Amino acid sequence: MQNFVGREEEVELFRRALSGVPSAPSVIVLHGPGGIGKSALLQRYAVEARSAGRPVVSVDTRTIYPSPAAFEQAATGALFQDDCVLMVDSFERCRDMEEWLRNRFLPRLPTGVLVVLAGRLPPGPLWRTDLGWRDLMRVVPLSELDADEAAGLLAGQGADPTAHRELLGFAGGNPLALRLAAEVAAHGSTDGTVWEPSRAVTEQLLSHLVGDLPSPAHRHALEICGHALDTTEDLLRVVLPEEDATQLFAWLRQLPFVRSGRYGVYPHDVIRDSLDSDFRWRDPDRYMAMHRAVRRHLVERIRNAPEREALRATGAYNYIISRTSWIRKFRGSRDEGGAYEDTPRPEEAAELVRMTREIEGEQSAAAVEYWLTRQPESFKVHRRYSSNELLGFMAWLRVEWPDADMRRADPVAAEAWDAVSVMAPPRHGEHVNIARFMVHRHTPHRPSRAWDLVHMRIIFELLRARHCAWSCVVMADPEFWEPLMTYMDMFQPPGRSGRTPGLFCHDWRAVRVDEWAEGIDVRLLGGQPEKPAEEPKGVSVALTRAEADAAVRDALRNWLDPDALAVSPLLKFRIIEADDGSKAVAALQEVLNKAVQRLQDNPRTQHLHAVLTMTFQSAHTQEAMARRLNMAFSTYRRYLTRAIDEVQERVWLWETQGHVPD
Repeated sequence: MQNFVGREEEVELFRRALSGVPSAPSVIVLHGPGGIGKSALLQRYAVEARSAGRPVVSVDTRTIYPSPAAFEQAATGALFQDDCVLMVDSFERCRDMEEWLRNRFLPRLPTGVLVVLAGRLPPGPLWRTDLGWRDLMRVVPLSELDADEAAGLLAGQGADPTAHRELLGFAGGNPLALRLAAEVAAHGSTDGTVWEPSRAVTEQLLSHLVGDLPSPAHRHALEICGHALDTTEDLLRVVLPEEDATQLFAWLRQLPFVRSGRYGVYPHDVIRDSLDSDFRWRDPDRYMAMHRAVRRHLVERIRNAPEREALRATGAYNYIISRTSWIRKFRGSRDEGGAYEDTPRPEEAAELVRMTREIEGEQSAAAVEYWLTRQPESFKVHRRYSSNELLGFMAWLRVEWPDADMRRADPVAAEAWDAVSVMAPPRHGEHVNIARFMVHRHTPHRPSRAWDLVHMRIIFELLRARHCAWSCVVMADPEFWEPLMTYMDMFQPPGRSGRTPGLFCHDWRAVRVDEWAEGIDVRLLGGQPEKPAEEPKGVSVALTRAEADAAVRDALRNWLDPDALAVSPLLKFRIIEADDGSKAVAALQEVLNKAVQRLQDNPRTQHLHAVLTMTFQSAHTQEAMARRLNMAFSTYRRYLTRAIDEVQERVWLWETQGHVPD
């Protein structure tokens, strides 16, 4: 059979069944998602059967009416030939008559008949619980082709070898996707541009693999599943608040091309990519609305969940903002072995220094040794899943002031501090974060699965930072990485020396987290950036952070007293957009009201809202207030402190961002 590759175990099982080996089954059930190669394997079985002198009766249930009478008529030949091979394709269409087939039709077949059933869904549980059938049948789930088999299929289809990596990156091991992609690539360009599936390929795949859907709600759920890294009931409930998330999730779980994993359900890669690409092309506005809803959910988890859960959410966030073809060259290959992030062990410090010396030289090694002593908690190592091999490491440094020791030990970090300080120096209580080293043994300064962990850690730290003025990333080969850094809204500051040619920065006082994430959303649909990011307009405020926090606390004490608020230092803030005294006080009260209301709107801080409002809108002592709230005084004080911190953080964010959200 021309261009048939792989499936050696499945073919060997069929040959044993043809030969009548005692342990071989008399019924073989093949199941797997559309395009996985069930029909091609049945054709190979037919060739094997005829070569062995066995007659073949084929029934494709897509061409008959799904009834016992129509099925029996199509399969009549198998009832009268005791050496026949009966092959049934698209067996999922027989679900309503499985009982008849199992109990009425198949028992009437002559003893020597070999039966092969192929469908998208596995057989129902009654097949497995029936002792008679359990001994006679073998259920065979068909998986994707492995990398060598997929490459062999592409070669057999005549695909240009230079395009194999892109074709495999899209199609994975799905035979139908490989054949369609190879056919299109054979007539396309191989001039070094990134290959993408044509619209015709995507449409054919979705038509064959997904088919018609029960309702618009089911389509929306599948679109979310095609975009998110993992889909859960919780995610469906957030993005589709008007729909029955439980019912939709149950439907997703039973789809033949959707897998269940540790963190939710997800489609096969080729189906996921086709769903996402088609949705983005078909309805970009609704696609972006869906993406933003998923993104907000993930960012909220990153910023507020415990670290382990937040890291998982960061991986999911990094995934959805990478759903565009040009970013593929900055990500590790699916064919690589997996890697995971870990905390370095104390005895590994010397190895990290030695690895740095071998890859980056003595000066970097000395800097690693310095920071391992000063900030060991800043280091993260990357290990291979299969062997725990140490692949490399990175550090996320926190610099509050570059003292003389630091300047001598790490001139690169010192220059990063100096570069951002020239533009907008950190204020009292603020700091600078610097991503340093990114040393990897096998893939120095080039994409890999381990480098994907670097990107994830950087985004995690960016979104979790508090009181951070600047984030900096020091990258070797800045020309290669610049498009990705621009996409992440990080720019190269002017006037740098040759020591740090790959310094990229972001000022969080000029572009805060929400605005930063919105900018990435916009660029997601815009293609690869055509020019580097530029320094944003500088931001200055009239108060230091400490002064602003003290002023917010005083303003809360005088919340309902216009005369006291009339002398508040907060009236100097840009967000108080009023010149007249009474209007300025009213504007300040409105800012406080909105900041306090955010406590009520966020489930994470709802319990703090009553503590704050009752405390500052009452003349009772704090001890009396704790009794009214039915709280231990220590609990009340802890809640009040946290509530004030939340309001201070919100007011400072709005001032440095330059506006108060509606």
